[in-house]
Amino acid sequence: MNPQIKKDRLHVVDAIRGFALVSIMLLHNLEHFDVYFLPKTLPTWMVSLDKMVWDTSFFIFAGKSYAMFALLFGLTYFIQSDNQAKRGNDFRVTFAWRLVLLFLFGVLNSTFYQGDILIIYAVIGFFILPVAHLSNKQVFWIAVILFLQPIEMMHLIKVMQTPNMEIANPESWTYFGKMSEYIKGDSFIETIKGNLTNGKLAVLKWSNESGRFLHILSLFLFGMLAGRKKLFVESNKNRKFWIKTAIISLLVFIPLFAIQKNLDVLVASKAIRRSVSTIETSWTNLTFMLFLVSGFVLLFQTKFFNKILNIFSPLGRMSLSNYIMQSIAGATIYYGFGLGMWEYTGAIYSMIISVVLAVLMGAFSTWWMKNHKRGPLEGVWHKATWMFKKI
Repeated sequence: MNPQIKKDRLHVVDAIRGFALVSIMLLHNLEHFDVYFLPKTLPTWMVSLDKMVWDTSFFIFAGKSYAMFALLFGLTYFIQSDNQAKRGNDFRVTFAWRLVLLFLFGVLNSTFYQGDILIIYAVIGFFILPVAHLSNKQVFWIAVILFLQPIEMMHLIKVMQTPNMEIANPESWTYFGKMSEYIKGDSFIETIKGNLTNGKLAVLKWSNESGRFLHILSLFLFGMLAGRKKLFVESNKNRKFWIKTAIISLLVFIPLFAIQKNLDVLVASKAIRRSVSTIETSWTNLTFMLFLVSGFVLLFQTKFFNKILNIFSPLGRMSLSNYIMQSIAGATIYYGFGLGMWEYTGAIYSMIISVVLAVLMGAFSTWWMKNHKRGPLEGVWHKATWMFKKI
């Protein structure tokens, strides 16, 4: 990293990535890292409060936090590619190798948590390469088409021809139903086997059923465009852009969310409703994600909130290390081979655990980044990326 690149580092991007990581960790803890269970010994008042915490957390972050990561993944690709282009290098081959390494990190993470997103990002990341040198206009329209969920759109058209058809449960349910056999058990080896086989199939099938594959690629491309347009660089022009984005995204989100909540009334056919729900939910999540990102950027540019939000920056700079660490910690806390806390913690207790983990990881990240250029696994990733080349 040369002095100019280091000087121009986008700290707001680090902070957003750290914020997304903390929110993802919150949701994972509430879900007991995929062990859904409501303790029966909790008092009535706590059950009601648990539901409030659950509903609020999932309303704000579910489907949005991963989208922030995907957007910033595309942005990071552009920054790395642009930095190499300034040195006269084509980054695409190196990026492909970098994705292979990310896949391996994903396999490592999946041994502890089957809901890993790194493997999916690594595979979908290859689809950036064919369009990386297209014009902004071409990339934009490809991203828009992907955002519209064309595959599910075609499925919806087909379903509308036979609206009364019987539909089976999603395939992913069968695989998710088998999780208790190994996650709640006391064998670490069986948990690893289950996560890497049944668990990965469950996650891949669910991601396909929810339309995430196309949306992730769409967000990668939008993030790359944001990098080309330098939208995260502080300026009056960009400030106006983020204000407009915040207003428009909120105005679009409100009717989309209303439709989502009333879909049972608006669409009688179960077959049609499932398809519409897949499309509409993905749109709803993305619009609210844009509102969150816009709000974060605008607040980050103020003196008061900058000091507060900068707390997330060290976490964001070590996002790979922290993402895997939270999986290891979560599995150890909740799974049968560890403390088995899935059986005793409701949403409030799980939220407290996530806050404690966030504080510990934040403190460690702050200390580490004061003494190192990169996080522990980021350093390994960087060295392995350039192991065949001289920087």
